[in-house]
Amino acid sequence: MEQSFLAYLKGRTRSLLQVDVGIGDDAAVIRSPAWPLVACTDQIIDGVDFAFDEHDLADVGYKAMAINLSDIAAMGAVATSALVTLTLPKQNATKVAGEVYEGIIEAAKQYDVAIAGGDLSTYDGPLAISITVLGHVAEGQPWLRSGALEGDVVLASGSFGGSILGRHLRPTPRLELAAAIGKLATVHAAIDVSDGLSLDLDRMCASSGYGVELDVDAIPVHPDAIKLSAKTGREPFQHAWSDGEDFELLLSVSPEDAERLLAADLPAPLTAIGKIVGRTGLWRKHEGKFLRLSPQGYLHGE
Repeated sequence: MEQSFLAYLKGRTRSLLQVDVGIGDDAAVIRSPAWPLVACTDQIIDGVDFAFDEHDLADVGYKAMAINLSDIAAMGAVATSALVTLTLPKQNATKVAGEVYEGIIEAAKQYDVAIAGGDLSTYDGPLAISITVLGHVAEGQPWLRSGALEGDVVLASGSFGGSILGRHLRPTPRLELAAAIGKLATVHAAIDVSDGLSLDLDRMCASSGYGVELDVDAIPVHPDAIKLSAKTGREPFQHAWSDGEDFELLLSVSPEDAERLLAADLPAPLTAIGKIVGRTGLWRKHEGKFLRLSPQGYLHGE
């Protein structure tokens, strides 16, 4: 539902001069007199993104902030401030708000983000947290999903799979890594992995009008994926391919920039996992033939 509804909105909302990049990327880019303003918003809801009775509410608050910061990182931007809206169940609303805010404030302090305002309301329903993060691009242009070029190398930060074992509540937004990459290379396209490695990679490629030939064996599998596979019976790679909520970055850069980045001392590891090709879709080479791979992950509204 999400992708089709976003397409509908893009067709119904006018592109104004003050908006350089609107609906369809990790964050919006809004023009201001000083610099392009980068803005993103995300909402998490009890029963969908976390379990009120199972998860520490400070962790839930931390997640709500961190996933927005991950979107800012995917744009190659610097986060500066945030607006926080809590929709609270009426029972123990003040206590719940305080616990959630402990995590929000922790993440804000860790990444030097100011809480600029927001809203509180109560109702007979589940806890929902909506955060809007504002930032800017320190130098150069914001990274978009749509700029990959044929022949580019696809780089992935960190490793993938098994986030449900706990990392999904305390993700590490790659802001520091993005800042370091921006000083060393020109990023043609980027996206953060929220819904699944293969699904988000396919989205970046589709936005750019290309596909990717993957070195499947090079895709870094997180130890949590191995632990989870013992419980689910699925292969660790299957978890890495589709679990989601890793909040790592996927980048498309020239072969020269990829070589430079892979040799650099960066805040987080990068791995070359494929190259951009002219035919759309996800592909792997096997016994001299190209096999098309099916992207998998979390589809909103389905």
